[in-house]
Amino acid sequence: MKAALDAAGHGWHVFPLRPGTKRPALHGEASCPGTGPCSGRHLKWEERATTDPDRIRAAWSRAPFNVGIATGPSGLLVVDLDVPKDKGSSDAPGGAAIFGALCERASHTVPATYRTRTASGGIHLYFIAPTGIRLTNTAGTVGELVDTRAWGGYVVAAGSTTPAGPYEALCGPETVPLPGWLQSILQPAPRAPQAPSVALPGQASRYADVALTAEARNVATAQPGAREATLFRAARAVGRFVAWGDLPRHVVEQALQEAGEAAGLTVAECRSTLRSALNWSITHNQQRRGNAA
Repeated sequence: MKAALDAAGHGWHVFPLRPGTKRPALHGEASCPGTGPCSGRHLKWEERATTDPDRIRAAWSRAPFNVGIATGPSGLLVVDLDVPKDKGSSDAPGGAAIFGALCERASHTVPATYRTRTASGGIHLYFIAPTGIRLTNTAGTVGELVDTRAWGGYVVAAGSTTPAGPYEALCGPETVPLPGWLQSILQPAPRAPQAPSVALPGQASRYADVALTAEARNVATAQPGAREATLFRAARAVGRFVAWGDLPRHVVEQALQEAGEAAGLTVAECRSTLRSALNWSITHNQQRRGNAA
């Protein structure tokens, strides 16, 4: 009960997990009695998670439940740094090492925020989720063995115990905002612009195709040390054709993503660079200039 009340004291919405497990202790839709909190309709665990001390005391007085934190309602995004599944391979990098390398490539240190050690030996990094954006769970989007929990997800709170071991807080509860570079990787890409109501001049479309092919070639053949900069410049250059309606955004993203990966960049590095560069180019090229097409 103390772990649940402590988490709720930070404004984090909690719900009971079955004793000794990571599974929710609340009933599912198939067995919903249609009474109490579910008198109007079935409420899932994310909707029933609470910060109310009285409800927490009443629930945890019935059994020694573990504690789940519903990340979405809590305004959290938690980065889950897992350990290699094959623990016999001592040289396999874990999620913490992979995330540290990503931070270094982004020219940042690993953020100093509240963190816990999981029962398996992994790490959970807690961040304040950005407002106005509904981030959801990801698996492998940031990097191998680096998952995230937001809306639709939950994490096991410190103070819980499973047969594999306890969940333990590694530092004080101060939680920092999600870093901008990490948000750019996780934030859903904006929808591609709608096609114009009139046919595009064939010449403009052909010019855009040629430009995209040339820029993709430049990216794919870029040398180490210049790959991200080349990808960034290519996305800014071709982004104007997206703004003008000559190329769909998803076509540009796919071509340059494949080129970046062929050059040796990771999926996450390509996605982050493309998103920021294309967003900038589209914003600054709303009006067609000169005779570029």
